[in-house]
This record gives sequence, structure tokens and C-alpha cells, in this order.
Amino acid sequence: MGLLDNIRLAFASLWAGKLRALLTMLGIIIGIGSVIAILTVGDSLTGTINDSMQGLGVSNITVSLTEKSDEEDADSSGGVSVRIFGPSQPADEDLMTDEMISDYRALFGDQVSAVSLSASLGSGTAELDTTSLNVSATGVNLDYQTANNINITNGRFLNQRDLDGEKKVCVVPDTFAEALLGEGVDPIGSSFDLTVGAKVLRCYIVGVYEQEENGTVSLLGSQTSYPIYLPLSTVKTLTGAADGYESFTVVGSDLENNSQFLQQTEDFFASYYTRNPSWTVSASSLESMVSTVTEMISTVQLAIAAIAAISLLVGGIGVMNIMLVSITERTREIGTRKALGAPGWAIRLQFITESVVICLVGGVIGILLGLALGSWGSNLLGYAARPSLLAIAVSVGFSMLIGIFFGYYPASKAAKLDPIDALRYE
Repeated sequence: MGLLDNIRLAFASLWAGKLRALLTMLGIIIGIGSVIAILTVGDSLTGTINDSMQGLGVSNITVSLTEKSDEEDADSSGGVSVRIFGPSQPADEDLMTDEMISDYRALFGDQVSAVSLSASLGSGTAELDTTSLNVSATGVNLDYQTANNINITNGRFLNQRDLDGEKKVCVVPDTFAEALLGEGVDPIGSSFDLTVGAKVLRCYIVGVYEQEENGTVSLLGSQTSYPIYLPLSTVKTLTGAADGYESFTVVGSDLENNSQFLQQTEDFFASYYTRNPSWTVSASSLESMVSTVTEMISTVQLAIAAIAAISLLVGGIGVMNIMLVSITERTREIGTRKALGAPGWAIRLQFITESVVICLVGGVIGILLGLALGSWGSNLLGYAARPSLLAIAVSVGFSMLIGIFFGYYPASKAAKLDPIDALRYE
């Protein structure tokens, strides 16, 4: 009897005892279904987090001033700590300068895609005729667009002439333009009065960018605050801010070596502060945080999946039990086959094949159930379902291993039956 004959015989046996076969496969179905559902939801959550973080610039490097610890103070002052209470804000001479940034770009060259600089003007109101909207005004440089993935849908972003001339131009979100001017009106060239504290200036719209759905617009009470961008030089002139920066963002061009580039960036700027008693420079990115969150989700995911997989052991024991019962019921059949010359390996193969078929059918049903539950759970949580093909392949392979492992003993027992005793069995 060949392998195909054994498979057909196994399916015929399953069909003859459908309810018993279903109850036998229940542990396999529940175990594999639970694991697939958990992995699907976990992968969907992880994928959604990664996609969201990529939109926020997960690989962008934030360079910022940080206060030195007491140990660093002691090292920088020759072994004696010179600061008892550190300053809450850095002085103008402590800030990172344009010269430092120019030297940095010159040194690292092609490794730097953009250096995003910004300064906050503050929250205020934009007024045109009888319309008044809350805004959050920020001064930015040209690279800010690259670092923050700003998609211009009408007009242009700020250019170098805007920065050099300290023009009162701005880039606004499409939702702001529609709320201020009305639907269907071309906003380019339109102007409005921007009031921030005691400062009032006439701003001209030169560009409109697409408003992200991930929450770039903030809510202040029941009112919406729209982020608008002005030239960095204009904002610094209005606020009287120092020429330096407490922090800025670097976009690297080689994402594969981003961790190494982050350390090089930190070392470069920190070298300017070796003799500064109070301040140094640190560099960080969202990438490490995303990696930590992903590892936490994966750990919890695997722990829950391992608990769910215990039912696979129970299912395997159920398969062994039903195979032993099947052998008892078919003892005379086994004796007849052996009396007709069937070798022991053929009897063993027959029952192992039947065990594997039971587990594979249960595994397929479990996979379908797991995919359905995983998709339902992901959609319920608001994530796109992302079934794990690796988990499905492993589940199929694991089902076969369970069938072989738990079917081998009953199959060996059947193969070792004495044909005369088997034929006499009632």
C-alpha cells in the first residue's frame, strides 16, 4: 500500500467518524488558532507603530544641550566640581552655533541629508475680516521640510530669499487655508494678521501643505490650533532670540548605520563642550525607543502564544489516545494484513499517516480560525491585519511534527502485533 493509498484511507477513516475526529482535533485547532490570532494581532500592532514612527522621522537624530552630571563637572574642572546648582537654562555662549553646524556638515558631507533648525514664536491668532483662528507659529529653515516630511500641495515651501530678507511670509496647512478663506479659494498670495502676544504682523501665504491625519493639529480646549511656518530669521528677529540653538534635528542619509552616525554626531558636538562646566551635548533618536517597544510587544506576544500552545500538547495527547483506540478497534484488520504479508513498516506508515492527516486537517482549520480571529481583533483595535506567513508555515510544520511524534507509539504498537493474536482478537 503506497503513501497515497494511506492518505486516502486516513481521510476515509476521518469521514467515517466525523464527530470523533473533530473532538480529537479540537486541541490542535484551539492551540494553532490561538497562536495565529495572537501573532497576527501582535504583528499588526508592531507594524502600525513602526509605520507611525516612520512618519514622525524615527531615524532622525535630535541633538540637544544637556546639563552635565557631577562626575562630568569634576572631570571638566580638573577633579573639582565647580557647580553646586546647575543653571536651568543655558546662557547664550553655551548654545550650539551656526559655525558648529557648518563644520559638522563639512566634516560628514554626504552622511547628512538635512539639518532642521526651528524657533517657536508661540501661540496666537490669525485674523482676516471676521474670521479668527488659533495658530501655533514656528520659525524654520529650509531643511525643516525634509526632516518633517512636509508635503506641499499648493505654492512652495520657504526659500533662502525668505530667510535672508526676513520676509513676513508663511506656509500654512490646507485645513487652515480652507477655514480662513473658504473652500475653493486659492490661498497663495493671500494675507492675514498674525497676533502673538504683543506682536502683530501681516503674513503672506506662499505655500500650503497637506494636513496629516496623525494629529499635527492640536486641540486647545474646544478650539483647534493650526501650525504655521515662518522664516527662522523672521522669528528670531521678532523674539530677539540668540543666534545659537538648544536643539536641532539631523537627518542621516545612511539609515543602515544610523546608530553609528548618531554616536559620531554626539561625539562631534560634545567635543566643543569639554571645558564647559555646566553643559554638554547628547544625541538621540526614536529608533531606539521603537526598538524597545517592539521588543516588549514581541516578548509579551511570545509569552501569550507559549501559553496558548500548551493546548497543542493536550491536542497531541488526544491524537495519541484516539490512535490507540483506533488500533484496538482495528486489531483484526491489522492481523489480516500482517497474515497476508504486510511488513511492520507498512503498518507503522499507515497509522503515522493517519495521525499526521488528523493533525494537518486540525492545523488547517486552526490557521483559518486564527486568521479570522486575528483579523477581527486587529480591526477591532483599529489596526490593519498583518498575518504572519512565517507563523502559518511553522504551524503547518508543527502540526506534522505533532502527528509524527504522537502517532509513532501507537503505530509501532500496531506494527508489533502478532498476526495470530490479532486474528483471534474479539
